[in-house]
Amino acid sequence: MVRSSPSSSSEPVPATAPTPRVTAKRRRRRSPRSRSRLGSSRIFLIWLLLLSVCGGLGWRLYGLQMVEAPQLAKRARQQQMIYMRPFIPRRTIIDRNGNILATDRLVYTLYAHPSLFKQDPEAIAQKLAPILRQEGSKLRKKLGEAETGLALGHKLSEESADRVRELQIDGLELIRQYGRLYPQQELAADVVGYVDVDHKGQAGLEYSQEELLERDVRTLYMSRAGNGALMPDHLPEGFLGFDQQQLQLTLDMRLQRVARSLLKTQISKYRAKRGAIIVMDVNDGSLLALVCEPTFDPNAYSQFDIQLFKNWAVTDLYEPGSTFKPINMAIALEQEAIAADELFFDQGRIEIDTWEIANHDYKQAGGRGNLNLGQILVHSSNVAMVDLVQQMTPEAYYAGLEQLNLTGKLGVELPGAGAGQLKSAQQFINSPVEPATTAFGQGFSLTPLKLAQLHAAIANGGRLVRPHVLVGLQDSQTSPPPTPNDRDVKRIFSPETTQIVLKAMAQVMNSSGKAAQVPGYRMAGKSGTSQKASPTGGYYKDIKITSFVATFPLESPQYLVLAVIDEPKGKDIFGSTVAAPLVKSVAEALIAIEGLPPSAP
Repeated sequence: MVRSSPSSSSEPVPATAPTPRVTAKRRRRRSPRSRSRLGSSRIFLIWLLLLSVCGGLGWRLYGLQMVEAPQLAKRARQQQMIYMRPFIPRRTIIDRNGNILATDRLVYTLYAHPSLFKQDPEAIAQKLAPILRQEGSKLRKKLGEAETGLALGHKLSEESADRVRELQIDGLELIRQYGRLYPQQELAADVVGYVDVDHKGQAGLEYSQEELLERDVRTLYMSRAGNGALMPDHLPEGFLGFDQQQLQLTLDMRLQRVARSLLKTQISKYRAKRGAIIVMDVNDGSLLALVCEPTFDPNAYSQFDIQLFKNWAVTDLYEPGSTFKPINMAIALEQEAIAADELFFDQGRIEIDTWEIANHDYKQAGGRGNLNLGQILVHSSNVAMVDLVQQMTPEAYYAGLEQLNLTGKLGVELPGAGAGQLKSAQQFINSPVEPATTAFGQGFSLTPLKLAQLHAAIANGGRLVRPHVLVGLQDSQTSPPPTPNDRDVKRIFSPETTQIVLKAMAQVMNSSGKAAQVPGYRMAGKSGTSQKASPTGGYYKDIKITSFVATFPLESPQYLVLAVIDEPKGKDIFGSTVAAPLVKSVAEALIAIEGLPPSAP
């Protein structure tokens, strides 16, 4: 039997694999103590972080709760509460009889947003045209100017707004607001004035009496709920019951209407630049009529020249001419420089300090010789007036003029009241021609209202009363109108002096002032025809200012009427022909309105 060796076995013997080298480093195992230290450090850091966060939160909470709490509470209230100042209408302005001159009413502004139109713009324009009183073609053109925010109409009435709503046109928006309405239109515009689009007065009493016309506006607090809804929070006491006071004027619209109509006619007849009429109660200074032409409509003030917004009888200065002669007579009488029965020489023409002074009718009448006070006024003699004032020293004459407060403010409630201009004492005293020209109303200037005040002093016994147009605030429901306040009264002449001057002025009404005489009523008056001063110096040759002033009834003077016409054109231009007829017509209207009885025979 043959034995087989291992090497000859049919099954192969696997070779033994070599043992590999260990090349990686063996990890170092930490001890239990090391692991314990690491865990403690991590916990400490976490706790430190937690403590820092808690400390920061605590500090912030302290700041919010203690330091910033008042400011945060204030901010919260501001966010949760709305402060509303609702529109409170301005007070109404009324005349002495309660006729409304200015009042607030609800009006609407119409805006168009063409991008929202669902109808043809042409059709919309045709529907709106009769309501807005505009041409359809112009309205259609306006609708094409922008996609939104087009203002189509302002100050629309409730009725017009309702008609717009009835059209039910998408893209039209009506904004409600208060607007100022002047029912009398231009009748008292130069006294009342107007308010602008922001409801702020810009002229007349609307401007100067802003504080009286604006009611006290109280604040209404509204809280906001969580859902945003508004809730009343605080209702001020008396919020719903604001006063019903009205601002009452001394003007009488009946007389104002007559005076304005007459003035318009006379200005048109003589193609004059402008004119004014003043009617005053001589005893307390209240103005029953104060009219200037041309004027404006305060409902459409933007369409008029800004120069028309003033009352030039109150603001503008002019040289009064012969209407100042009675005032000069009163000054001389008051200083006892002349006597009531004294005569003064009129030679027709004189020369003073190289200047020639002549009467207006010297070429026709020449010199008239000796004249008394009444004759001086009847003939309006410049030369005799120079002789009269020369009976006073220049110093005394100037002191008498200063006593009239020519350069002071009148105190009337209208804005822009002008103060007169008078030469300095040195100029007046050192130049002989200054007292001479002042004698017949030239060389100085004042306002028509100031001249009316001085003539009122002649009529009322010598008291310089304050012209005014305000009676005051009155409640139409409970309180009667307050009586006019004639404070600041100053006596400038004695009653005896004024009686002498009134007697002299009464003679004028029977001769040169006949055109102003009302039959059956005794009156005193004086005309004036003065050359107009040139801004470059000297006087215009052919440009005049004509005027006439009258007081009546003579036995107990109560009213004064002054008419002034600036730059009338034509022939026979004098105060006695242009202004005197106006005075007569206004006086007749006043007599009828007040029911004045005729003078006793």
